[in-house]
Amino acid sequence: MPIIKEVTVITGGTSGVGRATARHFAKAGPCRIALLSRGEERLAATRKELEDRGAEVLTIPTDVADAGQVENAARQVEEVWGGIDVWINNAMTSVFSFSWDMEPEEFLRVTQVTYLGYVYGTLSALRRMRPVNRGKIVQVGSALAYRGIPLQSAYCAAKHAIVGFTESLQTELMHEKSRIQLSMVHLPAVNTPQFNWVKSRMPRESQPVPPIYQPEVPAQAIHWASHHRRFEMLVGASTYMAVIGNKISPALAARYLARTGVSSQMTEAPQKDGSPENLWQPAPGDFGCHGDFDAQSRRSSPLLWVSMHRRQLSMALAGGLLGVWAALKARMATG
Repeated sequence: MPIIKEVTVITGGTSGVGRATARHFAKAGPCRIALLSRGEERLAATRKELEDRGAEVLTIPTDVADAGQVENAARQVEEVWGGIDVWINNAMTSVFSFSWDMEPEEFLRVTQVTYLGYVYGTLSALRRMRPVNRGKIVQVGSALAYRGIPLQSAYCAAKHAIVGFTESLQTELMHEKSRIQLSMVHLPAVNTPQFNWVKSRMPRESQPVPPIYQPEVPAQAIHWASHHRRFEMLVGASTYMAVIGNKISPALAARYLARTGVSSQMTEAPQKDGSPENLWQPAPGDFGCHGDFDAQSRRSSPLLWVSMHRRQLSMALAGGLLGVWAALKARMATG
């Protein structure tokens, strides 16, 4: 029998979390992966890497801020492979700056890529999934979807918007009794190359807010969410702390971030003159998955393992409790 190969589309799939996710899909078994990204150099490098791992790969230069380009990419995937099983929205951009120093065009660009890019990708996926009444859409979110931090107001706003859009869409699909599944996977700080090219007005080099995780950790969560019914997943202890802590005491969270949030996003190294920026154009070169913080980054998340196995753990706990109850009952009967 021929092997049925799952068709997965990943936006921003040529670096950081997106590339780690593509690698995870290729490692998991025979698959077809379509990569949507602006940088043709990185598209070519990622394609070769995934093909060497046994995947069929389609690379489509795409700026997700352009709805027409996203729809054209989805059409190409459909024409080549016949449909789309999984669509992962991951492409993002940001600006490290105090809000009052931001230009209107920068707010617009971050919103177009980091929020509207998800909307356009989701709608293009739905045009292929609704007629066949199946498919999975995964939104790569962030702890910053629930707790805004200094220096990233445009990015935080976009991540907040993704949650509202996805929750609304979920109710519409439920109303339609659709079998299409949605998932949001909210990430902690991750060691990706974005800190090498993000536009910044800060005096020192940018860094993710510790604790930092390697991109393979969220990649594992994204792959798992693509194949299980889970509307929302939180990756890493820091994401749980941000989401839960903000619900318990948002005022305390705001005061803490006001005191620590600016310095924690900068290293001690001064900002380099002429550093590449990817806000308007892709930064040249192939950056791979990892940024410059390997030594400080965690390679696993016990809480993620628990989240992925919570059903089995619940069944084991229930079985253990029943066993204890049976033993106590037997002891009482013989006592």
